[in-house]
Amino acid sequence: MAREKKRRSRGRRSPLAAAALIGAGLLITGGAYAGASAAMASSDVQTAASSELTVEDGEKLFTANCATCHGMNLEGTDNGPSLIGVGELSVEFQLATGRMPLQMQGPQAPQKPPQFTDAQIRAMAAYVQSVAPGPTYPDDEVLDGKGDVSHGAELFRINCAMCHNVAAAGGALTEGKYAPALTSTSALHIYAAMVTGPQNMPVFGDMNLSTEDKRDIISALLYQQEAVQVGGFTLGSLGPVSEGLFIWIFGIGALVALTVWITAKSN
Repeated sequence: MAREKKRRSRGRRSPLAAAALIGAGLLITGGAYAGASAAMASSDVQTAASSELTVEDGEKLFTANCATCHGMNLEGTDNGPSLIGVGELSVEFQLATGRMPLQMQGPQAPQKPPQFTDAQIRAMAAYVQSVAPGPTYPDDEVLDGKGDVSHGAELFRINCAMCHNVAAAGGALTEGKYAPALTSTSALHIYAAMVTGPQNMPVFGDMNLSTEDKRDIISALLYQQEAVQVGGFTLGSLGPVSEGLFIWIFGIGALVALTVWITAKSN
């Protein structure tokens, strides 16, 4: 009888085993459900991305999000300028850089994350282009970055560096305005800025800069974006101001600290 009781006690399962079994089952079920949900969501996103929106879709988006300021017929209002003749290139630039829709009135619209998808932006741009045509997208060759980098850098220094800095790091303008940095701007948006003249940017027509000149400037900026900085700290590429400030704070600070240390040691 004693042996039989001992054998039964050895074969009895621990109460924790059932809990562990239930937990493992829940983990497996939850993992499978999460994986299936992620796969379904991914397929839905791919389907939505692959489906192109039409001009009619762009009109609906424009009416819901832009017409309050720019008017139902692009004529403009007291709160926003007319969009007649700005073209799809300008609309794509303003929406894709997040400058529009405008959050609040100020010296200029700041760049921020876009509020619409690429398909929605293209649809609204196509709608504006269909109502009142203007500057459109360039050929792929203009944006390929294979132009004359040396000539483009020279043109940039002559036409753009006074505002955007010779290193394309941006700079301050008057009345709280500023020229943005071009250190991460895409080729399309560089071209769009030259052609449409957003904010305080002048319009560079073909009489000022030919299409080939624009291609060279884009190539120079893309080359500069990808170039490896070999001169140490860039300090924002702001020139002698930041360099002088660095020397004043750290250089003179180090001399003062060294002087204090020598004086303390001599005493």
